[in-house]
Amino acid sequence: MSYSTPPGGLPAQTELLSGRAIVTEAYTVIPKGVLRDIVTSRLPGFHGARSWILARPIAGFATTFAQLIVELAPGGGAPRPEAEEGVEAVLFVTSGDLTLDLDGTRHVLGPGGYAYVAAGAAWSIANEGDAPVSFHWIRKAYEPAPGIDPPASFVTSDADVAPQPMPDTDGAWATTRFVDPEDLAHDLHVNIVTFQPGGSIPFAETHVMEHGIYVLEGKGVYRLNADWVEVEAGDFIWLRAFCPQACYAGGPGPFRYLLYKDVNRQVRLTGRADGAGAGRAASRWG
Repeated sequence: MSYSTPPGGLPAQTELLSGRAIVTEAYTVIPKGVLRDIVTSRLPGFHGARSWILARPIAGFATTFAQLIVELAPGGGAPRPEAEEGVEAVLFVTSGDLTLDLDGTRHVLGPGGYAYVAAGAAWSIANEGDAPVSFHWIRKAYEPAPGIDPPASFVTSDADVAPQPMPDTDGAWATTRFVDPEDLAHDLHVNIVTFQPGGSIPFAETHVMEHGIYVLEGKGVYRLNADWVEVEAGDFIWLRAFCPQACYAGGPGPFRYLLYKDVNRQVRLTGRADGAGAGRAASRWG
């Protein structure tokens, strides 16, 4: 498997200014060509690290999650990456070897490595190798559900989970699911979607779930709202709820992307799930 990582650096002074970045009320496209050194952020509590912040909650747009690409130089890391209580995470490694200490157990995640970090878990990360490490860090405030125990942390990889073909597609469209969709303990899914050349989502999905879509490999064309948008490995698509969406793979190889979505919870109308704070609008729904 190969996974795209940001190019960094800066374009040459001789290059044209035009690019493919798009921001609308329903969707945003951040192409790989704008993930340069000048737009990185340093993170408190980290050393030898920089990040590209792809998504954060914005009122009136997407509000459920944040997504970053973090790059650790050799020797870099963080003894306590998550500073907020109640926040869960998914880590997905695209290059290098990430050392993850999760609740006292040491793991080394190579490219394709995947970790679900439960809210409240004790964890740290480090780059103990000689090459930079790049990984996605998807963060969400965990939303408890009455009568359901919260999920436990786990570690796996893209190579260890078989893609599941979507019904009636002959394998042209498949999803690598790291969490059982029937497990209501989880309130987010981060999957890998794979299309073979010519494969497609043959209808305009229009639903409540927000999306962060990072293209890992290949190229395709997305229908977003009323627009056709070409994307390729390294591009990021950010969708608010109810943005119509469909796509097809352009070939010549597979089109694969890392997909975030919020799932398995009732819509809040009065504040906290336990009923406290009745009468206050739930800000997460904008």
